[in-house]
Amino acid sequence: MYICPMYSSELVKGTLRTIILKLLSENTKMYGYEITQKVKELTDDEIQLTEGALYPMLHKLEAEGAVETELVNIGKRVRKYYRLTNLGNEEAKEKVSEFLRFMDTMKNVLNHKNSFEPWLS
Repeated sequence: MYICPMYSSELVKGTLRTIILKLLSENTKMYGYEITQKVKELTDDEIQLTEGALYPMLHKLEAEGAVETELVNIGKRVRKYYRLTNLGNEEAKEKVSEFLRFMDTMKNVLNHKNSFEPWLS
């Protein structure tokens, strides 16, 4: 589940992989809660990831070889850190580039003259 007061869950679901890959590409390693807090911070609380959304994607990325994990003892707790593999770094670059191209395409569609004028009247 995603908590997104400003955006539909479909938009966030479609970008979750890109968001995670981008964050991990900018950090040596991150743990799950840290990822959720960084997304919250970067989006001014507009996107709040739940564990039910984040961890299945992290597990999928790990199964695909894009992410590897490291267990670290923190006091009496064990924290699982995620980091990108070489494959994950390449995918992160591709996904970010693809998304930026998609945003440009959507801007072209949405800014096209007369495309939505009847709906705006």
